[in-house]
Amino acid sequence: MADAKVLPFDDDRSRSGAGRRRVAQPGTSGAAPVSALPGAQVPESREAGPQAPQEPPEGSGRGTWDRRLAGGLAFLRRRVTGEYDVDEFGYDEELTDQVLMSLLRPLAEKYFRVEVKGIENIPSDGGALVVANHSGTLPLDGLMLQVAVHDHHPAERHLRLLAADLVFMLPVVNELARKAGHTLACAEDAERLLERGEVVGVMPEGFKGLGKPFGDRYKLQRFGRGGFVSTALRAGAPIVPCSIVGAEEIYPMIGNSRTLARILGFPYFPLTPTFPWLGPLGAVPLPTKWTIQFGEPIPTDGYPPEAAEDPMLMFNLTDQVREQIQHTLYKLLVQRRSVFF
Repeated sequence: MADAKVLPFDDDRSRSGAGRRRVAQPGTSGAAPVSALPGAQVPESREAGPQAPQEPPEGSGRGTWDRRLAGGLAFLRRRVTGEYDVDEFGYDEELTDQVLMSLLRPLAEKYFRVEVKGIENIPSDGGALVVANHSGTLPLDGLMLQVAVHDHHPAERHLRLLAADLVFMLPVVNELARKAGHTLACAEDAERLLERGEVVGVMPEGFKGLGKPFGDRYKLQRFGRGGFVSTALRAGAPIVPCSIVGAEEIYPMIGNSRTLARILGFPYFPLTPTFPWLGPLGAVPLPTKWTIQFGEPIPTDGYPPEAAEDPMLMFNLTDQVREQIQHTLYKLLVQRRSVFF
């Protein structure tokens, strides 16, 4: 974005004679100008000529706000005229960086106070598959994971999350998810993203992890049939296990209304100590303290191409990833002082 050059206002009032003084000469009743004295230097008058305007100093409040205003106007112009790019999946990088991340960042930094560890385990370039646990009744953990990768990685990498079919069936949510870089959780889309060198995020527990009872918190559910391992093997991308602590307690799920879930077409309908009893207020998450830790990557580029079809290898690698995430969860829980601090 081009910085706006704002010219400071200048006082153009004439100061004729303001820069001169007169001294008395011996034997005279008048006074001679200083310029008449030998060696005297006369201050330069403002009337000598126009001065070059100066920009506000870098980092000054005025200059910062001017640049933000210019950037915002340029952003709106591109939105109105359609001069912005989206990829084949509908991902809008500019909208994500400037709007969506700006909205999610205060939630991550101020509300959940997310602490990120091991971000260096995500490579600076090339494809990588981040595999994380899933919890919290609503999928806020995926959004916080996306902010953590973008804001804490030295290369400011973007996480492309694989989402369930339900996400793309909901109005408004569908469009926002596409704009934010999410795509359908299928092997074909994931493999194409990895081959393009993207960081892809997957949560294999799915709704089983997201909607599990509060009593089963931090106990990993089944990781499916290991499809994410097969995808990583085909693309030769490393698998980065990720453990998230703090999301389990934002909506303590103490019950599940299966009847309402069936009517609404949801996999579950959560009952928490505040929802639905307090109405919209009950949907406000509890301000728990989060920790997101990325573990040591598991390389896959050393396996032959046919390894993606080996069910025993997929089972072993899936179990290895799951055990590493579970072990890290237990370790982080032991280190945690409090749910909220």
